[in-house]
Amino acid sequence: MKRILVTGGAGFIGSNVIRFLLGRGGDVSVRNLDALTYAGDAERLKDFEADPRYSFVHGDVSDGMLVDGLFAKGVDIVFHLAAESHVDRSIQDAFPFESTNVRGTVTLLEAARKHGVGRFVHVSTDEVYGELEESGQFTEETPLNPNSPYSASKAAGDLFARAYRHTYGLPVVIARPSNNYGPWQYPEKLIPVVISRALADRPVPVYAQGLNVREWLYVEDCARGIFEAGEKGVVGEAYNIGSGQERRNIDVVKSILALLGKPESLITFVMDRPGHDFRYSLNSEKVKAHTGWKAATTFDAGIERTVAWYVRNQAWWKKFAG
Repeated sequence: MKRILVTGGAGFIGSNVIRFLLGRGGDVSVRNLDALTYAGDAERLKDFEADPRYSFVHGDVSDGMLVDGLFAKGVDIVFHLAAESHVDRSIQDAFPFESTNVRGTVTLLEAARKHGVGRFVHVSTDEVYGELEESGQFTEETPLNPNSPYSASKAAGDLFARAYRHTYGLPVVIARPSNNYGPWQYPEKLIPVVISRALADRPVPVYAQGLNVREWLYVEDCARGIFEAGEKGVVGEAYNIGSGQERRNIDVVKSILALLGKPESLITFVMDRPGHDFRYSLNSEKVKAHTGWKAATTFDAGIERTVAWYVRNQAWWKKFAG
């Protein structure tokens, strides 16, 4: 039996990784370590509560004693997704990001080193590269140049993962996905904010003029990409996981309003956030070449599926959004 530890498995991307792992079948056990902070919700995995292959541990990745005890029970592969992830929150208070994203990562790496884990998959973000202007793409060789406290904390985690590979020989693989979207995303990120506010006929806030560009990756594609990078990727390498589908924020907002039959007059432009990166774009040829992975969901199909899910599941997100 392959013993898998997923950190942050009650979160948006982490829960999708667990769904993918258990949905594949096979002789596996998946342990989910999650602190259940504001964005975590065990309801995302309620379908697996009775599955003997799945277990949940409530705890913090920076708790050294707890983490060491989990690894002592036997772990073959780690998918590390536990993180504070909202840029706006990191601007207001950077300390939780340092605690979870840096110290938590080092705590896990040290336990993995001590107990001889077979592979450690560190899930990062495209934001560690900084920003692009109108053209160009980030490759895995692009120097890290983070611009927000969030991205700085994730870049620090990347560097510690790399250091543990080179110093101790820990079999680390780093995955750097682009912006995710899909069902079950906590309603503070752009797409669920737009959906929830539009459904209530409330003003939809858009930073500046909405011209910032993001590469949008459907979360199920991301979960599969993280798995493929971890399973087939070369130890010590980083892999960009992107869809190749870029959209300006204003165009994303207008697409959602059109799907909901809501007027564009709901759009309200607000003051830009400090240090707002203009554009992200990933070159994902390396992960395709090494693993065969590529995104399967077009943005148009994914956003339609996402909007329909939020319309059907208003009771879930309203308990967070109020």
